[in-house]
Amino acid sequence: MSDPTLRVLILAFDGVEALDFAGPFEVFTTASRVAQRMRPVGATGAAVFDVASVAHAAPGQPVQARAGLQLLANHTLANSPQADVLVVPGGVVDAAMASPDTLHWIAAQAAKAQVTASVCTGVFLLAASGVVTDDAVTTHWEDIADLRGQFPALDVRDDVRWVDNGRIVSSAGISAGIDMSLHLVARLAGAELAERTARQMDYAWIRDPRTSPSA
Repeated sequence: MSDPTLRVLILAFDGVEALDFAGPFEVFTTASRVAQRMRPVGATGAAVFDVASVAHAAPGQPVQARAGLQLLANHTLANSPQADVLVVPGGVVDAAMASPDTLHWIAAQAAKAQVTASVCTGVFLLAASGVVTDDAVTTHWEDIADLRGQFPALDVRDDVRWVDNGRIVSSAGISAGIDMSLHLVARLAGAELAERTARQMDYAWIRDPRTSPSA
């Protein structure tokens, strides 16, 4: 019997950083395609990941990512299914942090998700929603001081690309979010799939969270 499909939900909101959203989306959808190819000829089975987006918007209404790109989510907050893996991207998060509906949705999803992950300033939303309180976390280098100032109880790490606490995983910016997503593929579906996914993406995966991209 094959393992059940893991549902990955990625939050979209006005001001989201496009690559914070699209990087994990590409990793998990590519991993599902690669996993299909890795099966023996004629073998069938459920997809490894089922990836969808969720936004605090009216049905059919796009959100506007940072720099103007428009994204049309699969679900609204009100009609979204439960995530096995919840991904909260970063970007300009002020409006999302001021939205009780968004924060409540994040908290409710995280309470039942197997893994909740943030990219860049998405960790501010995890903190504002109470998903992280005194946890070890990280964010984009430019926002480290602000995160420490707004949420002083957090153990904010400034020398890593991601922090994995089991149910909560946080990453630094953009490319670190891709590295973290590949790390989650390895953790949830095996190292071989993660390695083949990175290869398919032509991406130089940094496997060690303590390694800088220029190392």
